[in-house]
Amino acid sequence: MNKLIYLLLLPVLTYGQLHIEQAQAMLAKKQYAKAEVVLVKFVEQNPKNTLGIELLGDAYGHQKKWDKAISNYKVLVNTNPNNANYQYKYGGALGMKALSVSKIKALTIIDDVKAAFLKAAELDKEHVDARWALVELYMQLPGIIGGSKSKALHYANELQNLSKVDGYLAKGYIYEYDKEPEQAEKYYKLALNTGGSVTCFEKLTNFYEKQNKPQKAIENIEHAYQKHNRNAMHYQIGKVCADYNIQLEKGEKCLHAYIKNHSVKDGVPIEWAYFRLAQIHKNKLDKTAALKWIDKALATRANFKQAKEEKAKILKL
Repeated sequence: MNKLIYLLLLPVLTYGQLHIEQAQAMLAKKQYAKAEVVLVKFVEQNPKNTLGIELLGDAYGHQKKWDKAISNYKVLVNTNPNNANYQYKYGGALGMKALSVSKIKALTIIDDVKAAFLKAAELDKEHVDARWALVELYMQLPGIIGGSKSKALHYANELQNLSKVDGYLAKGYIYEYDKEPEQAEKYYKLALNTGGSVTCFEKLTNFYEKQNKPQKAIENIEHAYQKHNRNAMHYQIGKVCADYNIQLEKGEKCLHAYIKNHSVKDGVPIEWAYFRLAQIHKNKLDKTAALKWIDKALATRANFKQAKEEKAKILKL
């Protein structure tokens, strides 16, 4: 009898599983609106399926539909309050909503954001993302509503116990945010020397750019290229050279290399490389070449706002 019931239910179970797998594939391909359509129907038919509810929350979140994402994650938190990942996602969606509303309204949300992240960290002693969220939250909140550098450092130390690289990066972030550049550089370098990942190189490069140290930024990207050999790093060098009007020949050479080897996996659309070449030629006061490249950027994407603004500057040369 039990076997008969199982066989009768099998088509339904398989049908539901196909919907979940289809939605997961869409989310992986960043087809969030399509995933939403599939998941809304699935959750309507399976209102207690926690995976379906979670994935629908994810689909909403990726589309910045924060209220709907919050609603889905809240169902999960109410159903299973001891699931750290549910608490983390709930807190994250609430936090993003807080950033999208007025400061007064955000104040009514912050306590719930903090409570969710703290609960996630308490439930899972190895939850890296929850601790990162707490580091950022405590640094970004004003002291009068709960911001605290010492608490941020506490969770950075917890991160360091889980992963030295994450701990060092978190401390670099804290000291950079607190305008202590020497300490920030120290920890970003420690992260780089310990991990050596693309992310570590990017954090140090971004830090140097913000500190108006383009030469150091370029040197760091060149070291990153020696280790990781990624075409996207050609663009990064070209960008710094163009932005800061330095080493223009090197920047031009790198941008041409980026264009020659470009693929979608490089991340930065090719029109941005054309835009940077236009900047470099503008810096050289070569109006003809600058117009050539900015027109190429606009031909690739007609609604390229920054390129339109740059063309206006070039025409004034």
